[in-house]
Amino acid sequence: VAGGPMDFIGRTLGQKMAPSLGQNFVLDNRAGAGGAIGTDLVAKAAPDGYTLLNTSSSHASLLVVSKSLPYNPTRDFAPITLVTRSVGFVLAAHPSVPARNLQEFIADAKDNPGKYNYGSAGVGNVMQFAAEFFNASAGTRITHVPYKGVAQAITDLVAGRIEVCFGSATALLPFIKSGKLKALAITGQTRWDQLPDVPTVDEAGVKGFVYTPWYGLWYPAGTPPEYVSRMRNEVVKALQDPDLKRNFSEQGFVPVGSTPAEFAKVINEEIEINKRLAQKIDFTVQ
Repeated sequence: VAGGPMDFIGRTLGQKMAPSLGQNFVLDNRAGAGGAIGTDLVAKAAPDGYTLLNTSSSHASLLVVSKSLPYNPTRDFAPITLVTRSVGFVLAAHPSVPARNLQEFIADAKDNPGKYNYGSAGVGNVMQFAAEFFNASAGTRITHVPYKGVAQAITDLVAGRIEVCFGSATALLPFIKSGKLKALAITGQTRWDQLPDVPTVDEAGVKGFVYTPWYGLWYPAGTPPEYVSRMRNEVVKALQDPDLKRNFSEQGFVPVGSTPAEFAKVINEEIEINKRLAQKIDFTVQ
């Protein structure tokens, strides 16, 4: 989605890598089905090194919530690198929510199951998994309202049509700063320097809770290994650039640049975690 985290990562990396690759990157943002529409395009693209998938850890959750994914997230792709992790999602609430902190919110939500609705960028999206992981960990029952993208979910949150949302820290930051939303907690391992007064979910009482979405690059399966390693090396080189590091940090990203094998391991482990979560919460497959 234009203006979303993937769009930012794609543009920033593309501009940095274009000169040494001798190719410009064309970003084709395809919203819908929690990212599955754009992902399927890459799955079916020629493995010639010219088409890449740039997406989030939703890649490891869509499988669990969709009976009819038109691709296989592991078999149909060649992982290139886990580019970056997020500082975490912010649990943001509309000012009409009476709770002043996370403990009060959890108590209220437990006393009133189904009272609160949370928005996400679609069924199977990382925003939904963060919220359901929270429901399972905190013992709350906050109801899911799926949207066609992050922007729509945030718009409805600011308008008060839904009460809460686990969303990108940077996307929510301007609304938190202006008082249109309040931040109850952040799902990272540590506090975020842009919101130093906002505790982590773990600090605020849900012990051991951490949820940090990641973003990575894939080629279609069958792309020659030399293309994979060249692209991975270019990404790692770009991530070492001080300007890019600063830009990423301002947007709430921590650069990683893993090897393809490390990335494959992260994807497989996350698919297993998501399968277990889906069983635990009796996930309705769409």
